[in-house]
Amino acid sequence: MNTIRFEWKALVLSAILLPATTALAQIPTLPVEKPAVIGTIKDPSVSATPSKTNVVVTADSLPDAKLDLAVAALEKGNKAESAQALQSGISELEAQTKKQPSSFGTKILSQVSNLKALLPLIMGGGLGAGVLGKAVGLTKLASGAGRLENLVSAGSLIGKASQLTSGLNGLGSAMSVLGGGSSAGQSLISSALGSVGKLDQGSMVAKAAEPAVKSQIGSVLSFVKGAL
Repeated sequence: MNTIRFEWKALVLSAILLPATTALAQIPTLPVEKPAVIGTIKDPSVSATPSKTNVVVTADSLPDAKLDLAVAALEKGNKAESAQALQSGISELEAQTKKQPSSFGTKILSQVSNLKALLPLIMGGGLGAGVLGKAVGLTKLASGAGRLENLVSAGSLIGKASQLTSGLNGLGSAMSVLGGGSSAGQSLISSALGSVGKLDQGSMVAKAAEPAVKSQIGSVLSFVKGAL
C-alpha cells in the first residue's frame, strides 16, 4: 500500500515538473557580450581616444593645437609623439604665415626658428617640457597676434564680437609666458574685451563702438610686438 502511494506521488510530481522543464527549454539563450577593455584595445570598435565633441579647432588655430600637443606629450614622457607634433605644427605654421601675411610675419618665423632648434633635443632627452612650453607660448603669442591683426584689417568689425573675443582671450592666455611683464598687456586686453561685446548690440551701438575697439586692439597688438 505504501509502495502504491509513493509511486502515485512520484507520478504527480513528474506531471507538475514536466511542463515547467519544457517551458524553460523553450527560453532562448541570450548571447553574452564580451566587455570592452579600454586602454589595451581588444575590440576594434572601441577607440582609446576620448571623444572631443565639445572641442572646436578652426583651421587657423590648428598649428597652435599641434604645438600644445607637443608640450603635453613631452610632459608625459612621449618623446616620439612630441617631436612629431612639433614638426607638424612648425610646418603648418610656416605655411599659414606665408598664406596669411601680416606685420607679425618676421616675429612668427623668428619664434619658429627657435622651435626648430629645440626639435632635435626632444629625442635626445635634453629638453624639458617647461622650456618647450615657453617657446611654444611665445610662438602662439606671435601667431595669434598675426591672426588678430588680419581680422581687424579685413574690414568692418560689426558682428565679429565672438571672433575678436576668441582672439583676445588666446593672446591673454599666451601672455602668461611673459611672467610679470604681462600685466600691462592683460590690462589692455581687458579693456578691449569690455568694448568688443558692443559690436553685436545693434547697428547704432556697434558703429559707435567700432573705432574704439579698433584702437584698443591696436594697443594690444603694439604691446605684443614690443614684447616679442
